[in-house]
Amino acid sequence: MHWHAYTWNGNGQDLARESERRPTSPDFPTSPLPPMRTGDWLLKPLQIIAETFNDEAQAVAWMEQTYIPHRTASDKIPLEARALLAGDLLPRGVDVQWGVWLTGGRFLTVGVICCPNRHVSHPCPLTDRTGPVLGIGRR
Repeated sequence: MHWHAYTWNGNGQDLARESERRPTSPDFPTSPLPPMRTGDWLLKPLQIIAETFNDEAQAVAWMEQTYIPHRTASDKIPLEARALLAGDLLPRGVDVQWGVWLTGGRFLTVGVICCPNRHVSHPCPLTDRTGPVLGIGRR
């Protein structure tokens, strides 16, 4: 198993455009919005993968580093608790996605998606449809 990391930072009101957040929508592949189901990130274009990891500890560290600059005083879940839970869930095949409301009505989501995924049967985005993984990317 390996993990793909994704992030989205945008106008929180845009999340209400649920139709383009579903893979059945013709707008899904080109929509910058995060999918409704975490595993559907794997259907998004390859270019939006922020990182790919072979080690869950590196994936959790990436989540922390990406999330920390955006934390606010209203975030009631300690970062240490988030990281411990993510470190437990990822090796068991459970996707982890953190979200936080930012100033000005913006929303940030930081996610690490298991691949292969136990909840959806999407192919690995690094696989060409006829062969093995082309290479695990950046980490």
